[in-house]
Amino acid sequence: MSKPTIILATSNGVGMGHLARASAVALALKPVANPIIVSMAGGIAEIPSFLGIRCEYIPGRDRLWMSREKWDTYLRDRLLALVEETDAKVLSFDGVVPYPGIIAARNANPQLKLVWVRRGLWQKKPQRFILGLQAKMMDAIVEPGDIARAYDFGPTSKRKDCVLTSPVSLFRKEDAFSREDARKALGLDLNRPVVLVQLGTGDSDVNHKMTAALEGLLGWKDLQVILTKAPIDKDGNSLAPEGLDIKVARYFPLAKVLHAFDAAICATGYNGVHELLPAQIPTVFVSNIRGTDDQEARARWCNDFGFALRANEADLADITKTVRELQDQEVRSRLKVKCAELPETNGGQEIADILQALTTQNTSEKAKNIVFYRLIAQDHLNRGLRHVANMGLRRVALVYRFINPHTVEQVAKQEPPVFGDSTESRELQKLIKSGTRFEHLITGASDEYRKKREEIAYAAYGDIVKTDN
Repeated sequence: MSKPTIILATSNGVGMGHLARASAVALALKPVANPIIVSMAGGIAEIPSFLGIRCEYIPGRDRLWMSREKWDTYLRDRLLALVEETDAKVLSFDGVVPYPGIIAARNANPQLKLVWVRRGLWQKKPQRFILGLQAKMMDAIVEPGDIARAYDFGPTSKRKDCVLTSPVSLFRKEDAFSREDARKALGLDLNRPVVLVQLGTGDSDVNHKMTAALEGLLGWKDLQVILTKAPIDKDGNSLAPEGLDIKVARYFPLAKVLHAFDAAICATGYNGVHELLPAQIPTVFVSNIRGTDDQEARARWCNDFGFALRANEADLADITKTVRELQDQEVRSRLKVKCAELPETNGGQEIADILQALTTQNTSEKAKNIVFYRLIAQDHLNRGLRHVANMGLRRVALVYRFINPHTVEQVAKQEPPVFGDSTESRELQKLIKSGTRFEHLITGASDEYRKKREEIAYAAYGDIVKTDN
């Protein structure tokens, strides 16, 4: 009996949480199904070569390569074409808001089971107002467990429409490298202390947090500091104080080499918490308050119950002070011992079992047109309200730009898109980040699929992409 195909779609979130969870589920599915990950996140470039899972990158609407309405149709058509090519039975979506194109794909193919992997700990953002309509379009809703769920008082916490699983994590004790092997894999000195820093860079407040955190490491004898991204701002200026031995190292999945680290400083995102703490890494959490994820609630829980230290994300001095506590061996030992009490993170397997079970359900479904049209109308209304709310800010910005004009950069090169089925990480990263439109194909795609994808691209981009083939 052939294995069923299951498509795992993710949004382009603030961090890697959506993609990490999808990867954990895909790895659990491999023995019994053919998982395919599709994502708008650039991090998908790491997955094919390192995890051996077929993937497709889909340019998100934030690339501005087409109008919002065209993008919704483009996403729907891409998913439907992939379902037809692979005979997929189930489509799951891990993200805060299921895009209209995701739901439209399910409505256009009622035999396709649609599952929403909906993380908890939401802040009270406007997205909560259409939770009911979105839920009605789903065949199942799964909530990945969160160790801090006791501190979840957000809009999803009281809903009874989901199946709650254990936490999901790419960290597995049985698969993780030993301390020595992990350090060798990262090119680190085997005997000196090592701290991992994962705070990100970008806006000025995020940059200031990075600098404050790094200052807290000054004075730690023989320390090696590992970052996954160079600590520089958009102008190339260093965010790191003098006196630190800093190395930028990338390894995917990072969960495999976590035993290399004596401590960590990290944002309080879902995958950071559920990888570092099960690996018993003494950690300071510095929350990122953007997006829907209530990182502060998660950080407070970790701190209140002694599993990690929480720095006040709004107080740079407190970030430096709290990070400095990691230099105390007794503090690190206490956190390490406490983390051993955490429950197992088997949610990836539990979600895989749910998706696998859905592939065997052959019940005939109907398109949920009434609910679908109500949801689309509400989505348009929400966009309109956001537009009105932002008009004043936009006018201020226009006046500013009139006084201080800047050179407008072209979003995408006006030429036919590049089609390719690359699985090599560096090549895929380059194609994804390029200004040229990139149409990614799963490996082993048929000629019919390639032709269909060209038709979809032509409809989305217009005459500019017409080719001679």
